[in-house]
Amino acid sequence: MAPVPKQWAASKKSAALRFVLMIGALSFFADFTYEGSRSILGPYLGMLSASAVAVAVVSGVGELLGYSLRLVSGGLADRTGKFWPITILGYFVQLLSVPALALAGNWPTAAALIILERAGRATRNPPRDVMLSHAGKQLGFGWAFGVNEALDQLGALFGPLAVAAILAWRGDYRFAFAALLAPAIVSLALLLVARWLYPRPEEMEDEPLNVHARGLPRVFWIYLAGASLVAAGYADFPLIAFHFQKTSAMPADLVPVAYATAMAASGMGSLVFGRLFDRFG
Repeated sequence: MAPVPKQWAASKKSAALRFVLMIGALSFFADFTYEGSRSILGPYLGMLSASAVAVAVVSGVGELLGYSLRLVSGGLADRTGKFWPITILGYFVQLLSVPALALAGNWPTAAALIILERAGRATRNPPRDVMLSHAGKQLGFGWAFGVNEALDQLGALFGPLAVAAILAWRGDYRFAFAALLAPAIVSLALLLVARWLYPRPEEMEDEPLNVHARGLPRVFWIYLAGASLVAAGYADFPLIAFHFQKTSAMPADLVPVAYATAMAASGMGSLVFGRLFDRFG
């Protein structure tokens, strides 16, 4: 195959950078929305008379679907090649479920919306990440995903802080959920613009990806086992926040701040470890 002209390579690299920043921007507002909501889900379910067991089950089922359904959406995207439509569907389901929580009249309705939000996230993540990987061929995979994750976590920091400010101001959980409609709309608008500007992200690669079906390497299964053990010992934040409320261990308007602190720690490591991955593997 003839070498790619330098001007073409530079153009593709520039397009890849713009694409990563566009996806990062919409991820910022998406995380602002749903991580803002997750910072108060536990207390909100408690306000709707849910028990600790109910909060734990809802959180657990939501996370189970949030990861297991990725096998379905990822496989469907691979078979159909409809990466953008599946991504868009997932974002709309996820982000519109959040402000709808303001209308929930009882905890089972809220629980259904929480699970629907997780299902939407599961639907959009695999095809979106495949599209990001095309840009990663130009920029470095660790850097491309690190930039996206950093902007993602920045939204996860400011979303809970905004919710904390709303609670300090109004003390109204429903108003806080309703206010998250604004960043949700911004994220969805950016998503549609990205689809219009970059309808075929795979064209950012110099050569078409040649995929051969083969077994996963042993190191993958070792990594998966370790990740599973971490997940098995993980307590979801809605349950922790529920106990904060029930035991009065923390003022209601500071619970989202605790969540934002965790998101800040996660975000700070994204760019650093992304660069380290590109350098050392």
